Amino acid sequence: MTAGTRAFRQFVLKMHSRCDLACDHCYVYRHADQSWRRRPQVVPDEVAAAMVSRIAEHARAHPELPRVHVILHGGEPLLAGPDRLARTAQDLRAALDGVCDLDLRMQTNGLLLDEATCRMLVRERISTGISLDGDRASNDRHRKRANGAGSYDAVVRAVRLLGSPEHRGAFAGLLCTIDVQNDPVAVYEALAALDPPRVDFLLPHATWDRPPPADPARPAAHARWLITVHDRWTADGRPFPVRLFDSIEAGRDGRESFTEALGLGSPDLVVVETDGEIEQADWLKTAGPGAPATGFHVLRNSFDEAAAHPGFLAQGGGAETLSRQCRECSVVRICGGGLYGHRHRAANGFDNPSVYCEDLFRLIGHVLRAPRPRPARRTHTLTAHGFDSLAAGDGDTAALRALTDAEASVRRMLLTALCARYPGPEASALAHLDRQWPGQTARTVRHPYLGTWAVRGIEGRLPAAAVRQRLGEIALAAALKTGIELSVDLPEEADQAHLPGIGHLAFPAGHGPVALLARAGGLLVAARPDEPPRPLTDAADSGFAWRAVRRLATREFSVLVEDTDRYRDGFSGGLGGDPLPASPTPAPALDEAEHTRWLRQFTEAAVHLRARNAGRGPGVRALFTACTPLRSTGPHGQVAADPHAFGALGVALPDTAVALAGLIVEGVQQMKFNALADLFDLAGDDETKEGLRSAYLDRLPARAIPHDGLTAAGRRMADRLRG
Repeated sequence: MTAGTRAFRQFVLKMHSRCDLACDHCYVYRHADQSWRRRPQVVPDEVAAAMVSRIAEHARAHPELPRVHVILHGGEPLLAGPDRLARTAQDLRAALDGVCDLDLRMQTNGLLLDEATCRMLVRERISTGISLDGDRASNDRHRKRANGAGSYDAVVRAVRLLGSPEHRGAFAGLLCTIDVQNDPVAVYEALAALDPPRVDFLLPHATWDRPPPADPARPAAHARWLITVHDRWTADGRPFPVRLFDSIEAGRDGRESFTEALGLGSPDLVVVETDGEIEQADWLKTAGPGAPATGFHVLRNSFDEAAAHPGFLAQGGGAETLSRQCRECSVVRICGGGLYGHRHRAANGFDNPSVYCEDLFRLIGHVLRAPRPRPARRTHTLTAHGFDSLAAGDGDTAALRALTDAEASVRRMLLTALCARYPGPEASALAHLDRQWPGQTARTVRHPYLGTWAVRGIEGRLPAAAVRQRLGEIALAAALKTGIELSVDLPEEADQAHLPGIGHLAFPAGHGPVALLARAGGLLVAARPDEPPRPLTDAADSGFAWRAVRRLATREFSVLVEDTDRYRDGFSGGLGGDPLPASPTPAPALDEAEHTRWLRQFTEAAVHLRARNAGRGPGVRALFTACTPLRSTGPHGQVAADPHAFGALGVALPDTAVALAGLIVEGVQQMKFNALADLFDLAGDDETKEGLRSAYLDRLPARAIPHDGLTAAGRRMADRLRG
């Protein structure tokens, strides 16, 4: 890329250029740029294929990107039809398989959502936000149909449908555009009543040439509106995240903003219109005709070429590129000058503070002065309904989320204990990452085999050097996800390093001291104290062998192939198929031909899972995150679980995909039982617990389990199994 440019992480794909609402505050249709009139309504197949191909090309060119975020947008994207959206999702996952993770999202007004579309969103893992401006009066002030009728009833129906237990996994949250004429408390209460996973409040798009309405007697009306919401939200115990408020607090703590409307981060978002034109963020349509245009097109140009456009470069210089008034402001590090488009004035372009400058200053000051919330003390448990749903075999969305949250807390407690027991630079680096980038660190420490390693470390079954090395590897993996620089010195006796979820590095014989360096999302190696760090490709000349972790990505689920992690050997027994030894042996790392065979059979198994075990699909998608190949034991294959490696299954591949689908279902059932046993003491002795486990896994009558050997939770499960 050209010096000074940055890889794009967010790609907004316009699937349809028209809308079935006629909102009078829409930046696409009601502002200066009217280019939508000349664009095709639906993205042509050729352009859609080029969008996907260009994103994959960009991700391959930038291995520092662990994940790309793709937003299906419009107009109204649902007008493109569920089949086209599903096909785009499938094409994106196929193109990015083995390249990087995909976070796929969609923003919709919800009018066309129905049961079938919601099932598609869950199946294709499209996290979907719905636009709703509050209560009926607030929403219907602007969000109207073409005939002037309000949209409130239809949108609320869509929110409730997407937020229902069977579809909630695809519900990303609510987007609300502020109008200060609306009652902020009424708006907040209407949104909160729908139990959203997140709320995003947006300032209405405006510029210095088209400023928002103002009352000189009551300045900073938008700040006062948002402060009222903030105080009510805080008084309610912060029942859901609010992106704007959370971003202000993140800026106070030195972390990156969660929204492009605040902070000093460089732009990492690019838009592709339905005709294939590559553009800057489309809120620039408020500045003037053609303001977002770049002159690039996905059929002719790469995203690397587009990133060198002056429009993107102008936004990426940090505080030095802001107006003088902004640079001298006490909250510039948090505010960042506000949304770039809100700074525009025809006379001098973007060399101005935000048209909402006073509002942002007052809001930020209020949030910074507010008492910090006490960390919530969460007790992990299950509702009676959730317990029953797991005992019945599947588990609803809330119950599955309760299990994953509880296991994440177990992992965090184990790591905290190990960091306290083995203090040093590795533990300090991990603690720093957890404070500054908690989301990326949390995703790293959820890796299944960190549980196996942590338990062995707590029990004293590992030397101190092995514990410290693993702490350093975890810190490096988290640093690669954040893009920061971190160096870790490995023990001299180490012959390998495994970055959980990322890859494995084998060292040459007689290598001497080795240091690993995460820098700008890439991994470098220094094999001697006087040697400068080198990229992995260069280090291969010295005998270092890097093997990236691969994936088995299907339409139903996507799992890491962990065939090199040295702690993948904690499986015990077998759950079906051919008998396994007491301690199943992991198979050697798969070669390319073997990986292709596994991918083909997992893809076929996913088809059988959808057709014959559709009710088990949510559990497989939510819990099954890593697969370790086991040495084959016969034609029927086998599956095994490690009670400390939540999320992982050991699999000996059977001869048929049908058998594999069954093994995966059995393995995930065992995973649920292991997590349930961490939440509840189900039995008073091992023999009784084993009987309960067998009844749960095999779905057999539980008459043989004596009630006097069970706890209250165990009796409830036995009764549910008997029923």
